[in-house]
Amino acid sequence: MSENECMIHASVDDVFAVLTDGWSYAGWVVGASRVRDVEPTWPQPGSSIHHSVGTWPLLIDDTTTVEEYVPLSLLRLRVRAWPTGEGQVEFEATPKDDGCHLVMRERAVKGPAAMIPQAALDPVLSLRNTETLRRLRLIAEGRKT
Repeated sequence: MSENECMIHASVDDVFAVLTDGWSYAGWVVGASRVRDVEPTWPQPGSSIHHSVGTWPLLIDDTTTVEEYVPLSLLRLRVRAWPTGEGQVEFEATPKDDGCHLVMRERAVKGPAAMIPQAALDPVLSLRNTETLRRLRLIAEGRKT
């Protein structure tokens, strides 16, 4: 499982405002190019964001579905990006005096990517998720309440 973490100089409320805004997903998730729809019950378990992955003209329409949501603490998602497969992504937030400590964990769970040895997949996921967390951090810090 790939694990990245960062310190965000914003409140946990601000971080979760970004994490739970389905329409902002393409703005901070590396690889997501657009959001086509967000179900009204997002981020409740079972609800989905309908997004596209890639760049035009090679866009793949897919979904990300909430598996578990604990407000201001945990968001666990099932991400689809076929034909590469499916992954599980988890964001865990801990309040700190100077903001929010956010941990992002990701692992391939289904499809061709799940057959790649974790030792080979982790460095690629780590690079991508470092940038994902950087983007999320910039948005959350810009929100400061």
